[in-house]
Amino acid sequence: MFLEMDLWAYTSGIVLDFSRRGKPTDNATTEKFNGRLRDEGLNVHCFESMEDAQAKLDAWRWGYNEHHPHRALKGLSPLAFARRAMTTAAESP
Repeated sequence: MFLEMDLWAYTSGIVLDFSRRGKPTDNATTEKFNGRLRDEGLNVHCFESMEDAQAKLDAWRWGYNEHHPHRALKGLSPLAFARRAMTTAAESP
């Protein structure tokens, strides 16, 4: 699998840069998201099948991406931020 990804990255002009093994602080944003996914998505559900897991995690992902407030967006959810941006763009000359 790594060879295919490496070939894809090379032919796409992408430089792969991995975190160092055992150094989660190399990418704190990813680690914070992984913790939130575990705490809010995985640890609160019992999965009866792969389809059940997919449905429940899709619902969590949708809620996170649409309605969860993000500090990077000044406390707005991505949906509210996008609506505000569209309104602002429509009102500007």
